[in-house]
Amino acid sequence: MTEFTPVQSLLGGGLIGLAAVLLMALHGRIAGMTGILAGAFASQGDRGWRLAFLAGAVAAPALLAGLGGLRIAFDSPVPLVMTVLSGLLVGIGVTYSGGCTSGHGVCGMARLSRRSIMATLCFMLTAGLTVYVTRHLVGGM
Repeated sequence: MTEFTPVQSLLGGGLIGLAAVLLMALHGRIAGMTGILAGAFASQGDRGWRLAFLAGAVAAPALLAGLGGLRIAFDSPVPLVMTVLSGLLVGIGVTYSGGCTSGHGVCGMARLSRRSIMATLCFMLTAGLTVYVTRHLVGGM
């Protein structure tokens, strides 16, 4: 179980929004992590900024943790195989929805995209339903 950290969450959300705005303003691109990741490994000519964005997304928290200013505590009662299976299901869902929560939820909703609003509603409803089923109907973790 992770601990809720409102200040760190607020700062993290602000930095995600800032990164999304800067990417849109400077490159005219949507900051959807799955789209950036897929494009980084495709044979397109714009791999540089995608790889730089992904490297920054990984390096910044690692740098903060290394400097001692950020404690990343994570403990999950879910077995690793279920976590991997869940990740695969998320990947399938992202593929069918044409983007992930960062692309639809952060960038698409900010642009008032109806498609992104519907996708984000589906993400949130499915997440709530999944938590209810896994905690109350299946195993009660």
